Amino acid sequence: MVSYVETTNEIEVTVRPVYLDGQSDMMNRRFVFGYFVRIDNNGLEEIQLLRRHWFIQDGDGQAREVEGDGVIGIQPVISPGGFHEYNSFCVLGSFEGSMYGTYLMQRPSGDRFRANIPRFNLRAAAN
Repeated sequence: MVSYVETTNEIEVTVRPVYLDGQSDMMNRRFVFGYFVRIDNNGLEEIQLLRRHWFIQDGDGQAREVEGDGVIGIQPVISPGGFHEYNSFCVLGSFEGSMYGTYLMQRPSGDRFRANIPRFNLRAAAN
């Protein structure tokens, strides 16, 4: 499984995508991809993940954005030297596409910044 990594302000985001063949339906152009995310806090202060903002593009040029509070229903606090992991999925109407985005983070002082989520490729049957 290929890993994609990007670091912003000492926050390292690693994404590992996987094609979910058993949940996909090629005849109906439904291609399901899972992705595993790990967010490492390599800084000296705790941070809280407040929001996510995803940009999703399929191979046919269709683009969409997904934005919302936290990840999978929570707004995790990540201690210095700690990490948070979760997994999710997306559905495309083509064999391939890509995703990237940002997490809105907050320090204890109230200062906010965006941590980049690396662009990663989604390809059917690429596991």
